[in-house]
Amino acid sequence: MAAEEEGLTGPDEAWPAPEPQAGVRPEPSAEPLCDRRPEPRSVPELLLGRPPMARPLPFFDHEAASAEPGPLFVDWLATALDAGVLDPQAFTLSTVDADGMPDARVLVLRDVDAAGTGWNFSAAADSPKGRQLADHPAAALTVYWPQLGRQVRVRGSVERALNLVAAAEFATRSPAARASSLVGRQSEPLATLTEYDEAEAVARRRLEAHPDVVPPGHAVYTLWAQEVEFWQGDSQRRHVRLRYTRTGPVDSPDWSRTLLWP
Repeated sequence: MAAEEEGLTGPDEAWPAPEPQAGVRPEPSAEPLCDRRPEPRSVPELLLGRPPMARPLPFFDHEAASAEPGPLFVDWLATALDAGVLDPQAFTLSTVDADGMPDARVLVLRDVDAAGTGWNFSAAADSPKGRQLADHPAAALTVYWPQLGRQVRVRGSVERALNLVAAAEFATRSPAARASSLVGRQSEPLATLTEYDEAEAVARRRLEAHPDVVPPGHAVYTLWAQEVEFWQGDSQRRHVRLRYTRTGPVDSPDWSRTLLWP
């Protein structure tokens, strides 16, 4: 009788699989890989044993930080790039709609005015975020770089740039990004992905025929910071938080610095 039938193999043991014969393809498994996953667990079970910040993290000497937040942000961004952080230019932009409900989405940072402390990003003016910014030109920006345990929070007023600035920025984007912007209709219901593919193909042909075309709603915005907080995580929860608060008009370099409790 085979050992399997006699129960001679333990729960962690199995007979070795036979060596495949030359020129013979192994039989595919009848059970799909997706069906072999363990039973779903609760969120606490999934996170058990995975404490945040449990890794070596850089030291943040807040006393040596610059008098203005712009240069410090650029320095932290360069450090994130050197550390191999994936998509370090990605950030979360938070706005409010006409009913006062918060909204958030991940965008790409385009530039930073370190002197004036303004964060630049682009968006479609007729998108939900564009309409929200038109109605309430203020926002919050959040960046998190996991490998470094660093977070930056920015709050302030938002200003739309001139169309000439938006056109110049649009020209720097990849063909795929420009074609996607030309498709438009952001956040509207989509029947199928094929419908998008067809519209994107039309947009690509339009872009090839008119390389300088710019969507009429393409806009560049600047978030002029009123507050900027730099947060350095620590495995022992001794997080270092340094908040900059603007004490003068937007075009002034006057800031105060405050160390915050974790």
